[in-house]
Amino acid sequence: MKEIGLVLEGGGMRGIYTAGVLDFFIEKELYFPYVIGVSAGACNAASYISRQKERSKRININYIKNPKYLSFRNLIKEKSAFGIKFVYDEIPNRLEPFDYNTFNNSTQKFIIGTTDCVTGSPVYFEKSDCKDILKVIRASSSLPLLAPIVTIDSGLFLDGGISDSIPVKKAMEDGYEKNIIILTRDREYRKSPIKFKGLIKSRYRKYPNLVNTILNRYRVYNETLDYIDNLQRKGKAFVIRPSVDLKVDRLEKNSEKLEALYKLGYEDTKGDYKRIKEWMEGQK
Repeated sequence: MKEIGLVLEGGGMRGIYTAGVLDFFIEKELYFPYVIGVSAGACNAASYISRQKERSKRININYIKNPKYLSFRNLIKEKSAFGIKFVYDEIPNRLEPFDYNTFNNSTQKFIIGTTDCVTGSPVYFEKSDCKDILKVIRASSSLPLLAPIVTIDSGLFLDGGISDSIPVKKAMEDGYEKNIIILTRDREYRKSPIKFKGLIKSRYRKYPNLVNTILNRYRVYNETLDYIDNLQRKGKAFVIRPSVDLKVDRLEKNSEKLEALYKLGYEDTKGDYKRIKEWMEGQK
C-alpha cells in the first residue's frame, strides 16, 4: 500500500458521496500515504486525515438548511454562496471542531489543488507547507461566480476543479502510479460546455487565461475520464463512483437526497471492499 495514492474529485454538495466512501475507509482503518483532492474532495480529505468519522456528513446535512451555510443571502453579504465565516470559522472551530492535532500529526501526505487566476493553471499546496490550511481549502473550493477570489501570499486562486478536476496525473507525477480514485458522477457522465460564457468573460475579464481554462474545462475533464478508463484497463487505478445517478445538484439543499448519496457512497464501497483489497494486494 506504500505506493498507492488516493485521488478525490470535487463536485460541490455531490462530494457527500465521497464522505460516505471515506467513512467506510475510516471504519476499516484504511489510510493511504498520499491523498490529493480538489474542492469538496479536499474538504472531505481533511476530516479523513483527522480521523473524524461522519464529521463531513454532519456538516453537509445538519447545516444545509441554515442560511449561513449555503444561500444567496451569503452571495450578497459575502460574495460567496457558502458563508465564509460560518463554514471556515464557526463550524471548524466551534460547532464541529476540527481535530487539528491529529491532522497535523498525520504522516499522510496531503495535496490540495487550486487554480491560479493569472495563469489559469493548477497550483498544488502540500499540507506541511500551508500556513493556514483552511484558507487553502477555501481557495480550492471557491466556485467561479459563486465565491470571491482568494489571496494566498501574492497569488490569486479559485476552485481547483477548474484546472484539474480529477488530479490523478499529479498523483502519478508525485510517484504514485497506482491510485484509488473517488469520483462524484456516475459511469455514464460526461461534462458539457459551460453555460453563461458571456458572464464568465465579463466577470473575469482581467484574467483571460482563467477564462480560457473555464471555457475549456469540459474538454479537459472528459479527456481525463478517458485517461482514467485507460488506467483501469491497465490495472493502475481502482475507481469508486456512484452506482446510481441520484440527481444531486452541485448546490443541493435537499437533506434527504444528500443522506441518500452519502449512504450510496458508503454502500458502494462496502460492496466493493473485497475487490478493493484484492486490487491493493495485487499492487505489491
